Amino acid sequence: MQAFTEGNAIFTYPNTPIKCGGAPQKILYLTEDYFRKKGKREHATMIYNTSLEVVFPVPKYSEALYKQMLQRDIHLNLKRSLVEVRHETSEAVFEVLGSDGVLETYKYSMLHVAPPCSAPSVLWDSEVSDKTGYVDVDKGTCQHVRFANIFALGDCSNLPTSKTAAAISEQYNILAKNLSQVMAGQEPSHEYDGYTACPLLTKKGLCILAEFGYDGKDLETFPFDQSVPRLSAYVMKVYVMPLLYWHFLLT
Repeated sequence: MQAFTEGNAIFTYPNTPIKCGGAPQKILYLTEDYFRKKGKREHATMIYNTSLEVVFPVPKYSEALYKQMLQRDIHLNLKRSLVEVRHETSEAVFEVLGSDGVLETYKYSMLHVAPPCSAPSVLWDSEVSDKTGYVDVDKGTCQHVRFANIFALGDCSNLPTSKTAAAISEQYNILAKNLSQVMAGQEPSHEYDGYTACPLLTKKGLCILAEFGYDGKDLETFPFDQSVPRLSAYVMKVYVMPLLYWHFLLT
């Protein structure tokens, strides 16, 4: 960011599940804000190439983030998957998903690559995993769909929600209760609703606090519209959440 002078600044989202679905956009907005403050913005073409069909998988937040891109002149390209980086010529090659192999090449001065992610290699081709390599569990109980003595949560599971600290903090409560029931010879009765949270920094001092469950269901905590960037959400993200994570969640 400091070394950038002019040209295309390209930010990518991979064609795989990802550790934090909002991370590629957070750094996009923070970089745009930094360029504006340093007088570089007029020399930068900001480009966001995502493999997704939408800006964000939850319509309410997708609309809010799309407005951010319009207001800040950020070029959005959907269904673009990074397949090659030619660092000698500063070119990034993207496949247009669903187009039968059409490729697009972009020159870049700055390239932020959100890497493809996968389950741990020990789970690949394992009988406990699905075809994508993640442990195959019931999305409500966190119990394996075929092996009743196996439970999974977090990054290794195929639970259809974002892989965030907020998600796993809810999952382990459900898993612990259900595991205790199974160990006592009972059927698991507690259901995980897919809750996850994704604080989306839009600039230094402002943040959208996205909270949602399965199928984009609204699970917001506070009595106001959390799709609006706020200082309070920024303070929570930058100062409160790290304390909660290191001193309460992990312990």
